[in-house]
Amino acid sequence: MNQNKILTMNLDEAYAAIESNQILICAIGIGRIGLPTALSFAYSGLKTIGVDINTDLVNMINSGEFPLKDEPEYDKIFDLVIKNGTFHASSNASEVIPKSDVVILSLPTPAVSTSVPNYSALRTVGKQLNEYLSANSLVIVESTIEPGFIENELIGIIEGDKSRLEAGKNFSIGVCPETANPGEILSDFKKLPRLVGSIDEKTTSIITKIYQHVFPVELIPMPDCKTANAVKLTTNVFRDINIAFINELSIMFEKLGIDTKKVLLAAKSKYNFQVHYPGAGVGGPCLPANSYQFLNTAKTVGCELKIVQSGRAINEKMPFYTIELLSKLFESVNSNIENKTILILGVSYKPNVKDIQITPAETIIEKLKIMNVNVKIFDPFFKSTTVFGIKTESDLNSSLENTDGMIIVTSHDEFKNIDLNLLKSKLRMPMVVDTRGIIDPEDAKKAGLTFKGLGRGQ
Repeated sequence: MNQNKILTMNLDEAYAAIESNQILICAIGIGRIGLPTALSFAYSGLKTIGVDINTDLVNMINSGEFPLKDEPEYDKIFDLVIKNGTFHASSNASEVIPKSDVVILSLPTPAVSTSVPNYSALRTVGKQLNEYLSANSLVIVESTIEPGFIENELIGIIEGDKSRLEAGKNFSIGVCPETANPGEILSDFKKLPRLVGSIDEKTTSIITKIYQHVFPVELIPMPDCKTANAVKLTTNVFRDINIAFINELSIMFEKLGIDTKKVLLAAKSKYNFQVHYPGAGVGGPCLPANSYQFLNTAKTVGCELKIVQSGRAINEKMPFYTIELLSKLFESVNSNIENKTILILGVSYKPNVKDIQITPAETIIEKLKIMNVNVKIFDPFFKSTTVFGIKTESDLNSSLENTDGMIIVTSHDEFKNIDLNLLKSKLRMPMVVDTRGIIDPEDAKKAGLTFKGLGRGQ
């Protein structure tokens, strides 16, 4: 590695050090997004050390076992960078941070139960940087944060009493917010533009050069950190609001006998219409938390974001509306849901990934339990394990035994050609609620199912 820290170099020297892989990268937080990020840096030839407090994860990685089985192609990259020695993991931040030229933070910023964003991981690592960061090092924050968090808080935590570190003088900081969807991370890293913002032009130039070295995408300079973070939140909250809009419309269309899926199919023929689909709710680590981040920011500056607030309320009620649909099915045959056995088909918050962060399935399951309903779970990514206190089923066929009804919560590919005749023959009632538009209502009718599709108008 280069003996001189990157901020002591002029731009030409810094660029040369990057291109010749002469800088050491410390990637703190090697979870769902952080690990693929760190692997991408290592794959580019930059010596990279992934740091995480999860010692089991660190040990798994260093033993050569790739933990993200649902991320296509990254297993091959993982094997390569482990073999060639450009990547390894550590739980010893005090050892890795001081010798690193660039420290990348890919830490979670979830919304806690009070709907207030939780920046505890960033604050904790900020204190570690205050203690261990070498002078003239560069900090890059990839975590999704509120506009102003870098400027108003994180810099102050890293600086401490300014006796050793001072931003803009002997260390620098910038942001390059991650832009990737779980299950599609490599694809997104290859095509989605990235935003770069920092505390000065030189830092922005260096960060841009680093990411150009790693990712074959457009790097868009922002005037500062807070603007880059504002863009990231805007794009995600836009989705949350539009999903809420479609969820609300789907309930109305249902009462009008209009199939929402057919409406959307025709609507997307207009060049400027972006399609979003209804569902049992919005989950994952991003969209719900990002809306609450904006709401928290608005509160701190004395503003109201009424549309964002309304969108969140709509999306959060969808799990309960899903249960309402199921209850009405039972009422339609002069029965009730109490003491019945219901299968939840899919618990991941999105299709084809093993991830239950803020999944609407959890809310549905909790509510059903309160209603004295016996709950089963089948999800191809969570076979024969325990999720939300329930032992999951090993296969679909056996999970249908001694079961009255079913709710499709997640549209895994495995479910898209589900055998309706099997459901008819196995389910005791047989009640089916489809929240993801997998089953055609006419096909359900022909198969003899007592069926309700969210927003399908039947």
